[in-house]
Amino acid sequence: MSLRKKTLSFLVYVPAVFAMILFLLFPARYAQSIGEGISLWAVSVLPATFPFLFLTAFLSGTGLFPWLARLLSPLSGKLFRIGGAGSCAAVLSALSGYPVGARLFLDLRERNAIAEEERFRLSCLCTTSGPMFLVGVVGGVMFGSVKAGFLALFSHLFAVYFVCFLLRLRAKTPPTAQTSLSAAPRQNLLYDSLYGAVVSVLCVGGFIALFRCFGQMLSDCGVFAGAEALFRNTPLSPYAAALFRGLLEMTTGCAMLAQSPSPLSLALACFLTTFGGLCVLCQQFSYLGRAGVPALPFLAVKLAQAILSGVVCFAAAYLFGI
Repeated sequence: MSLRKKTLSFLVYVPAVFAMILFLLFPARYAQSIGEGISLWAVSVLPATFPFLFLTAFLSGTGLFPWLARLLSPLSGKLFRIGGAGSCAAVLSALSGYPVGARLFLDLRERNAIAEEERFRLSCLCTTSGPMFLVGVVGGVMFGSVKAGFLALFSHLFAVYFVCFLLRLRAKTPPTAQTSLSAAPRQNLLYDSLYGAVVSVLCVGGFIALFRCFGQMLSDCGVFAGAEALFRNTPLSPYAAALFRGLLEMTTGCAMLAQSPSPLSLALACFLTTFGGLCVLCQQFSYLGRAGVPALPFLAVKLAQAILSGVVCFAAAYLFGI
């Protein structure tokens, strides 16, 4: 085994064993955190995510999807050098949010509807948050301003699409003109769509519950307090705790940032939502990894998108007096 693989194994195995020991020592405390994560999933995530997971899987198997793919293909080919099927996935991701786009990306990949040369660009394009979370939850509920939510949504989508537009400049070949999607509906489409949606939404709930527990463990071990000390006496000092918690689980971080609403706190919330946090990234890579998307380049692109979204959101919020 190479040194790199040994190091990666160490970074994965040691925290996992340590977390297991903590859970065995303090089962009641961390079982409560798991319960809180499940409650958060059941109340906030399940109602918003499950219908979109089912409907996107269902629509992608009907004759409507190839028709939309042919309609969008010329525009998506010029802007991002991706085919029509990929552009449909990107549109549905922008409407639905995490992790619908990643799940649809894997489905199209398994059906050979995505060309090899467009795979990475499309993975960066169709992994977006949606208006329900940014406008409804972050803006309307957390910051108490729908206008703030729309500014965050605009900044988020602008950053994602602009960075992906730059990625298309590296494309050596044009996108595939035709997709391999069949216009005929698949057999057992209703059952397959429902089954896939149920499994996917349960996996999302599992990730949320686990990362809620992991966050409590890190807090108990003083990791967040030590990280916050790094930003002491800096403009980010009041937001350091929320930022580090958001890098683990974005919803918690956004809620903490909203306790002190300002252009900077909204910009940081937009940054967290665009990057996704470790919890959302794990949700997405449960699909993207199976589709062969390389992890480190993907993370680099998501970080670039997140930084740009934060900058744009801060400028817009400052300009419009949020």
